[in-house]
Amino acid sequence: MSAARRIRLWTLVVDAARGGTVTVDHVCAATASVADVDSAAVTVTLPATPREVLCASDRTAWDLEELILTLGEGPGMDTISGGPALVADLAAPECLARWPAFAPAAVLAGVRAVFALPLQVGGIRLGVLDLYRARAGGLAGTQLADALTLADTACAVLLDGASRDGPEQDDRWPEQAGVHHPEVHQATGMVTVQLGVSAAEALIRLRAFAYSHDRRLRDVAVDVVARRLRFDSRDAAGDGAG
Repeated sequence: MSAARRIRLWTLVVDAARGGTVTVDHVCAATASVADVDSAAVTVTLPATPREVLCASDRTAWDLEELILTLGEGPGMDTISGGPALVADLAAPECLARWPAFAPAAVLAGVRAVFALPLQVGGIRLGVLDLYRARAGGLAGTQLADALTLADTACAVLLDGASRDGPEQDDRWPEQAGVHHPEVHQATGMVTVQLGVSAAEALIRLRAFAYSHDRRLRDVAVDVVARRLRFDSRDAAGDGAG
């Protein structure tokens, strides 16, 4: 990509900031514009912990990220361990087969195309940039190139924010990274103790309970933290007493 094109993309990000400090939200807004999508979101992903939403451009993006968090499937999940997941039509049979819970729910929410781009530095995956479009159809070559460049920009902004928090952060993300789902982290830790399992398995148990009871993961986590719901090792399904 030419230097002139990179400068144009950075100008879009700066314009979105309107004279303020550039944040991931502004990168999200610029990416949605150049990719001609309706919604965008950025999440960070850490081993054995829930995805953390750093920004969501609108209610649709927020709802889709909540859906991914609860179901544990979708293009954005695949991107954590693979390359970009570019889905032109979620209603296609192969998509419904690949993501049997996520795809129909996303279509019902008004989303037909999803483009999930990894946020990575070398071999280190920091998170995912999810782009959502109401209509079916893929990205043009220039749109994808611009979106990938802005995904790199999002990485730089994330790392810059982490470095400004100082060494006392002990390799944790900036404070904003955990503000949306602190109860999920707390509930994961509590279920880890209750069942004597790893954090990864505890999160799977929470997701399974939420899905089987048609509830959001966050709402189930709130009940666990409030001790209205307890996971018993004698009950693999995770049904707890109030």
